[in-house]
Amino acid sequence: MSVQVKFWGVRGSIATPSADHMKYGGNTSCVELVLNDRIIIFDAGTGVRMLGNCLINRGIKDYLFLQSHTHWDHINGFPFFAPVYREDVNIEIHAGHLAHSCGIHQVLSSQMCQPTFPVPFAELAANISFRDFQAGESFSLGDGINVRTAPLNHPDGGTGYRVEYEGVSVCYVTDTEHVPGRTDENVAGLIEGADLVIYDSTYTDEEYPQFVGWGHSTWQEGVRLCRAGNVKQMVIFHHDPSHDDAFMDKVAEDARKEWDGAIVAKEGLSLELSKSEKPALITMAC
Repeated sequence: MSVQVKFWGVRGSIATPSADHMKYGGNTSCVELVLNDRIIIFDAGTGVRMLGNCLINRGIKDYLFLQSHTHWDHINGFPFFAPVYREDVNIEIHAGHLAHSCGIHQVLSSQMCQPTFPVPFAELAANISFRDFQAGESFSLGDGINVRTAPLNHPDGGTGYRVEYEGVSVCYVTDTEHVPGRTDENVAGLIEGADLVIYDSTYTDEEYPQFVGWGHSTWQEGVRLCRAGNVKQMVIFHHDPSHDDAFMDKVAEDARKEWDGAIVAKEGLSLELSKSEKPALITMAC
């Protein structure tokens, strides 16, 4: 049994390709989850471009996307995901916030319409299927992989995921806003006892009052939720574009002092999970 996680994009809102963002990375949200020979991709931000190239090099032809939501920074890498242009590739895309509106197919195809993108969605060669569900549902992906979901507090809606496989659980919880002093029961119930929680930590508690209503949380709130929920490890994720490497170094230092179960996401960070041990740093292909 092998469960591995790799971070391909850790930034929120907009990509930040600058010298001051090199250490932690400037690509927007994309996380790869490997369950033996199954590939699950959380979000198609700009980080998905390099992941696509890597998957082609690995010879893998079947992928499953779990979209947290469809704001631009979480989907604008999709047209640059090289496997979508290959006829021998199968892609399944799930989303939990569009079942009663336009649907995930409409959102992904409309971002490729002229005059904002030169290649229409109809030109994609891969066999792509779509599933819209209601956040809060649970479902199976086969091969012993089960998924629980929860609605998140974010403008236009969002979905948190918990993927369970062979006794190991990985939660992806971004983008979501908390209410200070009040536990978000949707998130708390989703992450209880998880091995790894990837949490929206766009702001610090000190910054948060300036951004109420923007749909994001803080690393300190993530720590509070994870400690209360007996989570093994939390990854601080979805870094604000204004938070350069020096700022993130300070976040990492403060988080270590607060709880040794919290680490800061960097592009390329890879973890291996097991039922009995804390997630361990590893080196993954590409």
